[in-house]
Amino acid sequence: MPNRLPSLSGYGVTWSANKRVAIVALVIAALLALAATAAWFTGRGEHHQSANTTSQNSSSSPSEAAPKPSAGSGSVPKLPQIAEPVAFAKAAAQMLWSYDTRDTSRDQQLAGMRAWMTKETKYTDWASVSGQVPDPLLWSRMADQDQHASATVTEGHYPGAFKQALAEDPSAITEAYIYVVTVNGKQQIEWKKGGGGAEDRAVTLAVQCRPAHDCTLAAIAPSVTQ
Repeated sequence: MPNRLPSLSGYGVTWSANKRVAIVALVIAALLALAATAAWFTGRGEHHQSANTTSQNSSSSPSEAAPKPSAGSGSVPKLPQIAEPVAFAKAAAQMLWSYDTRDTSRDQQLAGMRAWMTKETKYTDWASVSGQVPDPLLWSRMADQDQHASATVTEGHYPGAFKQALAEDPSAITEAYIYVVTVNGKQQIEWKKGGGGAEDRAVTLAVQCRPAHDCTLAAIAPSVTQ
């Protein structure tokens, strides 16, 4: 067995063409000139993957399944009451980069993460978030080693393209109230027998913050844009 198991955040899924079209169309409609940024928010379609996507890595299937309602959330923090996009994105990134296989099952991890998602189905891309969780076999191996991780967030900001689009038409965001935020930080990973290490992390998130409502997570972009 290698002396270091993979970190949780290194396991994503490829978003399908159907969801790419749906999410891109929605975000472009909401943010007009933000075509470049909107292209980041791609994923599963409103229907299940078609035959041309079944050749994707089979490990993505368990990650896309809805968590069991009775699973609990283990060590995953509860959805915070935050109404400001950057502050919420920083909290969400810290949640995504933290886990503890010693007291949290894979189902609990998924259930805890699912609670952070927006309930507006046409704006949510659960596959992009659940795809961060390793498959059951790898999670079991991580648990065998008591692998756990904590995270420190150093900063969060709106990418330049998003700020430019808002400046050109501030009212455009009122369709979906989805904000694009990039967060930077560091993840500390540890496992038994004193193993461990730290890695710099960065993620670009889509968060929904409607007026007079707390923010929720909509999607994780497949690439980071500063």
